[in-house]
Amino acid sequence: MERAGATTLKGNPFTLIGPELKPGDTAPDFNLVDNNLKPVTLHDTGNHVRIISVVPSLDTPVCDAQTKRFNEEAAKLPGVDIITVSMDLPFAQKRWCGAFGVDKVKMLSDHKDGSFGSHYGTLIKELRIESRAIFVLDPQNRVRHVEYVKEVADFPNYETALAAARKAGAATA
Repeated sequence: MERAGATTLKGNPFTLIGPELKPGDTAPDFNLVDNNLKPVTLHDTGNHVRIISVVPSLDTPVCDAQTKRFNEEAAKLPGVDIITVSMDLPFAQKRWCGAFGVDKVKMLSDHKDGSFGSHYGTLIKELRIESRAIFVLDPQNRVRHVEYVKEVADFPNYETALAAARKAGAATA
């Protein structure tokens, strides 16, 4: 499934591959790689509330700021796991985290086959990078919140995602 013009980068329209997920949907599985080159699936992310922050590349200012913000928020959200997904190679993710002291967000790479992007509707066809998005999953792998950021260079709505994670955590406590 392709969604032409579903995202823009500096005003230029691009096509997203995959479905447009909505709250209430069952979270699709994926095949990602962690910083030790170990495969990670949805099941491997556990049965906690999870915020999945999707960024095009950690080496850009908005992605850098988004990942640092979620790293700061992680300490304030007990019982919530925060995962960042990008097409960056695991080595680059590990280097970036080390350079900035980011240690509370789990970094996962979709570089291998774009599995996450094509299942979550964030893979930009023309560029083979992820579009900016936020997903909040509950312990039963139901999508509780979704934000596909229309313009890749814009920030997501952090407060809405954090509130959805708190609410999902309270509902399961």
